[in-house]
Amino acid sequence: MSDASAYVPPRVWSWKAANGGHFASINRPVAGSTHDKQLPVGRHPFQLYSLGTPNGVKVTVMLEELLAAGHRGAEYDAWLIRITEGDQFGSGFVDINPNSKIPALVDRGGAQPIRVFESGAILLYLAEKFGAFVPTEPSLRAECLSWLFWQMGSAPFLGGGFGHFYTYAPQKIEYAIDRYAMETKRQLDVLDRRLANTPFVAGDDYTIADMAIWPWYGQLVLGDLYGAAEFLQVQDYTHLLRWARELAAREPVRRGRRVNRVFGDPALQLAERHDAADFDRPQAAA
Repeated sequence: MSDASAYVPPRVWSWKAANGGHFASINRPVAGSTHDKQLPVGRHPFQLYSLGTPNGVKVTVMLEELLAAGHRGAEYDAWLIRITEGDQFGSGFVDINPNSKIPALVDRGGAQPIRVFESGAILLYLAEKFGAFVPTEPSLRAECLSWLFWQMGSAPFLGGGFGHFYTYAPQKIEYAIDRYAMETKRQLDVLDRRLANTPFVAGDDYTIADMAIWPWYGQLVLGDLYGAAEFLQVQDYTHLLRWARELAAREPVRRGRRVNRVFGDPALQLAERHDAADFDRPQAAA
């Protein structure tokens, strides 16, 4: 293994704003807002403030699945939060998510607005509100929630670990890439072994566990995340690939992955969604 650096950590760490690679403009060591900016509000019960990254896709897929299942109360407005421009540090966004991360949801369907932040919390909130996509039988519910929280705990190793050092870091560090590639492949093996025995991650039924996991691991093995499918030899994970392809073919998944997307194939982009008809309208340049 090559000697990547002679760096020796200082006794006391200090922030170097330019030392952040691709995300230098948005990474900082303090919380809170940087500017005053109120969030727009549309006409639907749910107001989503997000971006079409994997964490954002989880929630738009869930909302589109609810609508496809006939839950008309799940209508929503999806507003674009451009994280590279610092929208997540506006005062209005920080009010609904003090952690300044997408996605964030406001439920305005009741007497008082309810904020929900963290993608897993949003999925569970919606599932319980509509009685859909989460089992009620105790053992099945426990299995579903176990896999939901598996994703929440595992994906940072894939995204902030492997994805960052393989794709976004200002220099390629062999040790870091090897470390996180190993962990990513271990996680892919966990899913592949599970899906060898069940059609969906939590068992026989499609649940919020699938909706949480697919935007990260499904898109990864389908070649739509980090361009790393060949590097990670994803063809070895045959059961995971079967599941990933089946979910990718679902119409609500196809729709949900387009919402708040402003990168990649223009035909797959829908910067904001305020009505189901938006999917059929020509999109203005983002």
